[in-house]
Amino acid sequence: MADAAGVEHGQRRLNGPQTTGRDFRNLSEPQYQMVRDDDVMVPLRDGVRLLADVIRPNVDGRFPALIAASPYPRQIQDLGAPIGFIEAGASDFFVPRGYVHVIANLRGTGGSDGTFGLFDRGERSDMYDIVEWAAEQPWCDGNVGMIGISYFAMTQLEAAVQRPPHLRAIFPVATSPDLYEAVYHGGLLSSTFFTSWLTVLGITSGHGNALWRGKLLEVARKVLAQPRIHSRFEHMNGESAIGGLREIMQAHYETHPWDDLWQSAAVEHQVRDDFWDERTVVADLADVEIPVYLGCDWQNVPMHLPGTFTCWSALRHRATVRMGLLPEYGLTWPWESLHVEALAWFDHWLKQRDTGILEGPPVRYWMPGADEWRTSESWPPPEARHVELTLGSDGTLASQEDASGSRAYLCLGTGLGRSPHANPLRLPSWLHWDSAPLGSDVDVVGEIELQLTATTTAADTAWIVLMQDVAPDGSTTDVTAGWLRASQREVEVAGARPGAPLLTSLIRQAVPIGEPVSYRIPLVPNARRFAVGHRIRLLLTSDDQPDEVPAIMGFRHAPVGTTTRNAVHSASRLRLPVTSAARP
Repeated sequence: MADAAGVEHGQRRLNGPQTTGRDFRNLSEPQYQMVRDDDVMVPLRDGVRLLADVIRPNVDGRFPALIAASPYPRQIQDLGAPIGFIEAGASDFFVPRGYVHVIANLRGTGGSDGTFGLFDRGERSDMYDIVEWAAEQPWCDGNVGMIGISYFAMTQLEAAVQRPPHLRAIFPVATSPDLYEAVYHGGLLSSTFFTSWLTVLGITSGHGNALWRGKLLEVARKVLAQPRIHSRFEHMNGESAIGGLREIMQAHYETHPWDDLWQSAAVEHQVRDDFWDERTVVADLADVEIPVYLGCDWQNVPMHLPGTFTCWSALRHRATVRMGLLPEYGLTWPWESLHVEALAWFDHWLKQRDTGILEGPPVRYWMPGADEWRTSESWPPPEARHVELTLGSDGTLASQEDASGSRAYLCLGTGLGRSPHANPLRLPSWLHWDSAPLGSDVDVVGEIELQLTATTTAADTAWIVLMQDVAPDGSTTDVTAGWLRASQREVEVAGARPGAPLLTSLIRQAVPIGEPVSYRIPLVPNARRFAVGHRIRLLLTSDDQPDEVPAIMGFRHAPVGTTTRNAVHSASRLRLPVTSAARP
């Protein structure tokens, strides 16, 4: 069918990798034209009505439904623009293959009634209702799945923990089951993203069909659909998305509820409490019985990669859970990647087709540097063995500690009335440690941790860690990162049930000034082959707001605000999970 999207000749080409490196069989073929029913009202149990666009095959009959629900404008999910709100999936891929694509707006967004709740309990009930509503429609055969990335993936988890009877399978790629961990990184507010994101939600929610279905965007849709232009979006990264949010957020918006939600999250509830307990589904994931396909790209370190592993930890005991970890640009915008894998998943669970999706180990991951797909029966791979590298006082990462010592850097706080360039101690604002050039390839796969021993001259500071791959020519590639607010170094377990991953609360406790303190700082799990001749670099700072300080994907954090001289002792260790025979 010529006007269907896909990977075959004559089809509109989808951007991004379409599978985790395997072949499938017996997949649904495109055979239907599409028709749309726009602005369909979806009644909820409390009388609120959501608005949804329903894109379906142009024939009488009943088909499985794929629901994509979010606060983002449903009207532009087929616009084809490289912006981070277009994440519902390609209707022209799934609908011609015999699915109904239902794209819905959450409460208080896109013309839907009510007030947006930001991943609250009410939103979970709404997801139950929309699933059951779809199952009762004359175009649905009673089999319902859910699809979409980012917030679209988060609403899939919300539905799954509510266990609506007609929800058969979900595909939550790039998800976050716990909002606190997405907004606060180790107690540090992810301000660059969260502030911009809520503002842009307010701006987009203030517009309706006059804009989103207007002539200007219709012209843009035609331009963006040109293959030559569309193909350029295959390598859009997260940093460019952050820049786009900054531009958009200059527009006017109604402050309620967006500024209220920002104030609650960023000002009134800076540690885990009842506000955040209402906005997590982690403990409830243990009861999810439907098939779940998890996934993320390795680069999504400051957003959804941590949540993907949290979900895996909660669901790994289920035989019908799979996880795919994708290469760079595995999730670009508009989201069109991994659609063939999703089709194999939904064909199996919603159409009872034998596609081969369950064959092989449940974890498939791309190995950057080796540039190949690998598999594992579990995560992290059981063959990984941790090695420790010392943060030497001479700036080296080495397997053995040199003479004990320390290195210091300066963090200038706010409100000093001084030029940010004034530095009477002549200290840097960050430090880094490099390994020697590697004599052979080293494969790092799994959970990474910095065991930091440090002294400060303030009662609180931040530890912001970035791990990089340094090529022989000096160019660097960010691999992963970790964060911890020093005063929240003590962790208590809270709210988890047997079999569920642990929810942790960070307890604020002043740092003893001038005394060595030990910190355990987890970096987001990752995978990387550090090639022969390359070096492993660890970078540490206490304020990533200045532009000259490296920040992964451009995500920066609200500063703690203290002025401090921080010293890192050579007793500090970087623990790396190494799977190859070579050891750094």
